[in-house]
Amino acid sequence: MTSCRSLTARALLATALGVLAPLSAWAEKLSVVQVAPLSGLEATLGRAYGAGMDLAFQAANRQGLNGHTLQLVKADDHHRAEDTLAETRRLLAEARPIALAGYVGDEAVSALLKSGLLEQERVPLVGFKAIALDPDHPLVFSPRAGMRLEVAKLAQHLRTVGIERVALFHEEGAQGVQQAVEAAFKEHSLKLVGQAAYPAGTARASAAAEKLLGSNAQAILIVASSSAAAAFIENYRGSGGSAQLFAHSGADIEQLAKRLAEQHTRGLAIAQVVPNPYKIALRLTKEFRELAAATQPPTPVSFTMLEGYITGRLIVEAVRRQGAKPTREGIAAAIESFGSLDLQGLRLSFSPQQRTGSRLVELSIVNQDGRIQQ
Repeated sequence: MTSCRSLTARALLATALGVLAPLSAWAEKLSVVQVAPLSGLEATLGRAYGAGMDLAFQAANRQGLNGHTLQLVKADDHHRAEDTLAETRRLLAEARPIALAGYVGDEAVSALLKSGLLEQERVPLVGFKAIALDPDHPLVFSPRAGMRLEVAKLAQHLRTVGIERVALFHEEGAQGVQQAVEAAFKEHSLKLVGQAAYPAGTARASAAAEKLLGSNAQAILIVASSSAAAAFIENYRGSGGSAQLFAHSGADIEQLAKRLAEQHTRGLAIAQVVPNPYKIALRLTKEFRELAAATQPPTPVSFTMLEGYITGRLIVEAVRRQGAKPTREGIAAAIESFGSLDLQGLRLSFSPQQRTGSRLVELSIVNQDGRIQQ
């Protein structure tokens, strides 16, 4: 009897190992590469975005991902496009990533797209933070609303609250921004009464602030990086400028709140393209907050960290749907096939013709106490 039991046990073990062997053979450590500013003026964005992706990957690794694990491999581009390309080339060779994600800045993302690396390596870019770029590339996907939709929603809000005369502050050379603003203003019967630009890749905004002080704008629309937006607001408000200020989501509200005096941020309204991470209104934000509390990421909870988390969840789902052998090409194909995707209450939609997954645009306002409210 003992012998029979022993044989049966060995047979069951052999069967179990036979079932598990293919899974073990298929299991891979999959890399996702982020090349972004991890030092300097825009470092907070790069670090927060990466921390959010890390949260998503760690959670997926604990829960199981068809036997695979995901790791984020990061490099600092110092907010210089030439370093973005150099580090991307290096990590494409060294880490052999299944996807690129979390790139920051118009110059960096534009340089990447123009370089031809995505096509040469057949690697997708999933999630990025750039102001003037909307995805228009078969290997580029974004889980956030696009720039044109943001500007249109801001224009609609301005008209709703009775504002007619608006000035624009933007980066030099951002023709896409100017075109989007002109189209949105025309649709909502707004008058563009002035505009001023700052040098690309800088935060030099004093001349622009001085120029717009002379306009008769009721409101100023800010479509700029966080550092440039902060410099503009400080100069404009410090010189007595009184127009209402509305900003595109490229200006990170947490950074502005830290960099600017309270009197300069009161009444500031900023578009947000992800749910409020400080409210437990969705299962997604509840899950995100619980994971952040349990793992203590290196940067505090923020809108940008939540955006990185959503991007991470998108990549996780694309890997999961490929089963045993995920590939770079499979990531793009999986995302295109999502159709309507429910991420714990946040609805995203992708197809071969739609690479911007969300239409969510909300306004955050800094109140009299310096607190963020929606």
